[in-house]
Amino acid sequence: MTDLKKRYVVIKNNRDFSYLFKKGESVVTYGFVCYIKPRRAGKNRLGIVTGKKVGNAVKRNRARRIIREAFRVIDAQLRETRTERFDFIFVARTKTPSLKTGQILSLMKKNVLPKILQD
Repeated sequence: MTDLKKRYVVIKNNRDFSYLFKKGESVVTYGFVCYIKPRRAGKNRLGIVTGKKVGNAVKRNRARRIIREAFRVIDAQLRETRTERFDFIFVARTKTPSLKTGQILSLMKKNVLPKILQD
């Protein structure tokens, strides 16, 4: 039987979003913008921002879904390789809903993971 528990916590507070936008390191790709900041304990935390420019509600929800699924895979790799935890905020771009989960995943592996692993 598979373990269906979430391995990360969702960021919901505006204070946390603002703090990460100001203090976090950013990674910019054509599919998303990611803000990363190390944290002391607990689980990795994930926040996803989809503005109105992304499209209608269907497109915004699709963007959130594919980012969340790609992060789920990355999160498993992070927990295996690193003991420290991170806060992530992914900002969807207008191109995000038209991409596949695999494309977003490869962007995360190529751009986000090296930023974390270099520390």
